[in-house]
Amino acid sequence: MAEATGDRLRLLIERIERLEEEKKGIADDIRDVYAEAKATGYDANIMRQIIRLRKMKPDDRSEQDTILETYKAALGMG
Repeated sequence: MAEATGDRLRLLIERIERLEEEKKGIADDIRDVYAEAKATGYDANIMRQIIRLRKMKPDDRSEQDTILETYKAALGMG
């Protein structure tokens, strides 16, 4: 039984290691796309913000916008 448990654990660890490698490859691909966007004149930081906003639910995004405007007004930032 211990051997089967050890085999199962090893297989799980190896799967995680493969997925970590895939994740690194995807992260490298994403970095390349941002570099390409920057080379063509786009602002990568703004693109990251847009992607973050697009992931949010519309109600959450609206609430965040409202709070941001409130904070800006309190600081005299218009």
